[in-house]
Amino acid sequence: MCYSSRVEADYRRYLRVAGGARLSYAAFMAAFQRRAAGAKIAFPRALEDSFLSGSSPEDQALGALIREHREAEATGLQQKLFAQRARLVEAERKLAARTTKTATESKRIALAKIEGYRKALAGEVAGGSARIYPFHYAPVVTVLNGDRVVLPMRYHLRPAGAPASFDEDYDGCYNARRGSLTRFWRGQFGHSHGLALWECFYEHVRPADKDVVLEFSPAGQPLMAVACLVSHWTPAPGSDEPDFWSFAAVTDEPPPEVAAAGHDRCIVPLKPEHHEA
Repeated sequence: MCYSSRVEADYRRYLRVAGGARLSYAAFMAAFQRRAAGAKIAFPRALEDSFLSGSSPEDQALGALIREHREAEATGLQQKLFAQRARLVEAERKLAARTTKTATESKRIALAKIEGYRKALAGEVAGGSARIYPFHYAPVVTVLNGDRVVLPMRYHLRPAGAPASFDEDYDGCYNARRGSLTRFWRGQFGHSHGLALWECFYEHVRPADKDVVLEFSPAGQPLMAVACLVSHWTPAPGSDEPDFWSFAAVTDEPPPEVAAAGHDRCIVPLKPEHHEA
């Protein structure tokens, strides 16, 4: 299972790779507005930066929402940082009087959180600013009414018509095994496909009973067009949950070099001449 990846975050690259594609500013605006209203939507910071560097009116409108979000995030981080510094001072005061397990642990936690909040305030993102995990959002190219469109999609597919509880009942649906395409994924396979642009993917392997995270990236190929299944989920009448797009990366048997590293699956990168098919 490919649990994480580093995506191409500059939306302009999608338009070039998927020739003739257009970006759905309306869909990105709706997603950023939902986040501003309190929805838990995570975008790669590098994707946000691509909008901040744009000069079009649409980029500027999205950039305003991104700046507001970052300012609100910074305020919250500053408050958390202040609280942990106070915790650290209190723990050190207690340790100066007597060494206890509780105070020692409190100091350790405070130091770790202070470092984490400091990095977040500096814009340092764990795993890199273009890395996504399940339930994060990323750009994906699909076809709507005969046109190639770049949409923000959640990296965990919820099929159209499925209940909202699908996410918890099937927690591994950020990947779609090739052998299950005509069975479990029959509602999407052959009907709604997409391409995600990734630089590499990550997986846990366990050599000698150790958990190791490996990065898999293709030699001599800076970008992979990953075959995906996509779905547009809409809520039942009367629900206040918004509609959204989501995707799963298709996985297949691993090539020898991936298998040799200890991983039993691999995403399916497509050659340019196969994108349309």
